[in-house]
Amino acid sequence: MGERYLKSVRLLAECMQGFERFSGESVRQHGLTHAQFDIIATLGNTPGMSYKELGERTLITKGTLTGVIERLEQKGLVLRERSSEDKRSFFVRLTPAGDAVFCDVFPQVVAHGKQLFSAYSEAEFDALNGALRLLRERIAAGSQSLSSPTNKELP
Repeated sequence: MGERYLKSVRLLAECMQGFERFSGESVRQHGLTHAQFDIIATLGNTPGMSYKELGERTLITKGTLTGVIERLEQKGLVLRERSSEDKRSFFVRLTPAGDAVFCDVFPQVVAHGKQLFSAYSEAEFDALNGALRLLRERIAAGSQSLSSPTNKELP
């Protein structure tokens, strides 16, 4: 049984890596990394958000987020402001130049990625989404049960 799940996890990882390579073509053409594009796409059409919210909405780890935002700030694409409510946290928003990049790049990246899924039927999308949602729920439930105080080993 263990081997079967490892094959599925590997297949899922290969799909994600392959999609990132494919979509990365159009992202790199605009001088951005995947992580930079993820932040710009997440901030697009919003007034901005906190680091915490960006971390929850992107695929970027907390440790990487600060560096990526700093590089986007150096490029003049985002602006960081101290939160008025919590002086320890920052609020991040697109600058006018960042918004222009979003308006230019986002539709192109979406159109490029859409090519991979153009032959999918509604039933295939439903099946794929259902399987991925179920996996996400089981991972979340498994993470919660592992962090539960009742499942921790006694000293």
